[in-house]
Amino acid sequence: MVSAMARRAIFAALENIKHGRLIIEEDGNTTSFGESRANTRVARIIVKDARAYAMVLRNGDLGAGEAYMLGYWYSPQLLNVVQVFVSNMQALQSLNGQKGWWRRFSGSVFHWLRNNNLRQARKNISAHYDLSNDFFRLFLDESMAYSSAIFVDEKQELADASIQKFHHICERLQLNEADHLLEIGTGWGGLAVYAAKNYGCRVTTTTLSREQHDFASDWIAREGLQDKITLLLRDYRQLEGKFDKLVSVEMIEAVGSKYYSDYFSRCNRLIKDDGLMLIQAIIISDQRYQASINSIDFIKRYIFPGGQLPSNAVIAQHIAEDTDMQLIGLEDITLDYARTLAHWRRRFMSRLEEVRALGADDVFIRMWEYYLCFCEGGFRERVIHTGQFLLAKPAFRDLPLIKS
Repeated sequence: MVSAMARRAIFAALENIKHGRLIIEEDGNTTSFGESRANTRVARIIVKDARAYAMVLRNGDLGAGEAYMLGYWYSPQLLNVVQVFVSNMQALQSLNGQKGWWRRFSGSVFHWLRNNNLRQARKNISAHYDLSNDFFRLFLDESMAYSSAIFVDEKQELADASIQKFHHICERLQLNEADHLLEIGTGWGGLAVYAAKNYGCRVTTTTLSREQHDFASDWIAREGLQDKITLLLRDYRQLEGKFDKLVSVEMIEAVGSKYYSDYFSRCNRLIKDDGLMLIQAIIISDQRYQASINSIDFIKRYIFPGGQLPSNAVIAQHIAEDTDMQLIGLEDITLDYARTLAHWRRRFMSRLEEVRALGADDVFIRMWEYYLCFCEGGFRERVIHTGQFLLAKPAFRDLPLIKS
């Protein structure tokens, strides 16, 4: 009864689809929504359990993700499903359970519980990055870069594109052997090792993940770079000293909106008066930022607890209010991230037996498949973006290299 009512409500909403075609198959019946032209994007959903309808009606995109995790629905074209729904976001607002007062309230409580204070920040990071190094090694390339690569063309291999990203960052920061570079967010150590080996600079890098710290420590030792790289297990709010350059790659998403002022003011104090800072960030549109603060989508609930995407305007505001730096370069690499995610997803799906050997069940596998498609579709439809922000302190005078 509940499922039948939910199905009717959802089908009524799907009549508003204007971009692409959605085909729903259930118990041998097929229903189509949207465009009928031959060259439109087609997304096919196979409903295996009618409880999926109530979950979507109740919790919108979060409910859709949870129903997929449970195997209540399946699609051989999952990326297309994400893109069709994202491209029709405005038309399908009635399916967004986020509008309900209970979702807003529960979202606020969830954020409060996952507040990125000093104690909780370490737990939030560990919830994702401490899954196991062996797990991430299955789908990342040998650089172990878990952030957008930069591709010179669509044929370039992921490993080469990741190194291209490292090179691009170092060139934009104008690194040289006299520099002391601070990295906030070590990852598995790829950028720190690359910068020290190829530019001769000293690097101090910090992470909150014990798994990443141990992996990076071993890598640094294998490369014989202990005299060049100082590896810390420390929150950015506990860092002291003065550095020539600062880099933070896709770490600001873990800061939380409540702590943006702390983050930018701390970074500002850590950079010398003639220094540079580069932030690579996933950003949400200015128009959607405020609504996203207390909302809980699939990524925040299951992948990055405590996470929050900033917007361009929010970053600009905190640069102005919490630093004496100027934004001297902004580069969009959104489609590079879509390509990066496509590589990760193909690698992940090709190694499912090894994923299972690490103890993962089908729910976990579907969660990660959905996560990777969810993000790739968001970047391809440009509802989320990726940018590199280059900031300069007042005494910096050199012209930045914008393109390397």
